[in-house]
Amino acid sequence: MSTTALPPDLSRLLAFVRVVEAGSFAEAARRAGTTTSAMSKAVARFERSRGMRLLHRSTHSLALTEEGDRLMTAGRALAESLARVQSALGEVALDGGGRVRVTAPASFARACILPRLPAFLRERPEIEIEVKFRNEILDLAAEGVDVAIRSGPLDRAPGHRARRLCTFSWIACASPAYLKARGAPATPYELSAHDHVGFRNPASGQILAWRFADPRGKGAVRIAPKPRHICDDAHAALALIANGFGVGWGPAWLVHDDLRAGRLVEVLAPWRAPAEPLWMLRTSDRRPPLRTQRVMSFLATLPAAFSGKAG
Repeated sequence: MSTTALPPDLSRLLAFVRVVEAGSFAEAARRAGTTTSAMSKAVARFERSRGMRLLHRSTHSLALTEEGDRLMTAGRALAESLARVQSALGEVALDGGGRVRVTAPASFARACILPRLPAFLRERPEIEIEVKFRNEILDLAAEGVDVAIRSGPLDRAPGHRARRLCTFSWIACASPAYLKARGAPATPYELSAHDHVGFRNPASGQILAWRFADPRGKGAVRIAPKPRHICDDAHAALALIANGFGVGWGPAWLVHDDLRAGRLVEVLAPWRAPAEPLWMLRTSDRRPPLRTQRVMSFLATLPAAFSGKAG
């Protein structure tokens, strides 16, 4: 039992208790992982500081004085209390329970976190989760958030510790019925002849621009869509695209399942812009609590569902 953080007199009282329970200074020192001299000095200093004698010492035995007998009761109570505190600290550290607050873009939370969250919580019933659907960058400390999922550059999130989960693409797509009726654009410049389904970022109020990369090496292409239909919820926009109301542009985590099921078809695949990173952020360099570590491990598995890898 470590006593280095205790006041000197309490530390010396515990040394006295160890000596009495062990029956000798040498055995008490062995059990405590110290020297016989250090144990003897601790008891002697305690006696001097209190102006009393606690032990009758002889070559082969120790006997308690009246004062020593009275202090032994208090010393044992102190040792038992410290043991209970240390046990409780160990149980809390090993339990890993409690609330973890996570923030993520609404589309990612709905598409990737929520479908898999129930299985995780059944596996870890000691964890309580709070999910904030936020598209804007938050001050994690001020909001009491433990972990944030964010994409793109982190210049608007300084002072955070970041872990890259993966990279993902943004994909232009439409329904098979729409493409059968209207044909597929061969370049982003042909999108002007098509109906668009746009997404208005609820944080900025701006309609999201579509980004492409010229496969001939002529650089980036930015298209400002002129949508017939606009939603500020990505899943609502996806529903309109899948029902044939136009071409849309969305992150892989949102459209992956519909592409795989054939409800959507990618257009302009050769013009896909370079993939961008998906990050997991937290506020501190210190090792997070076990409950937060477990949630972070769960979140780290999610990108594999749409990217095939995590990094």
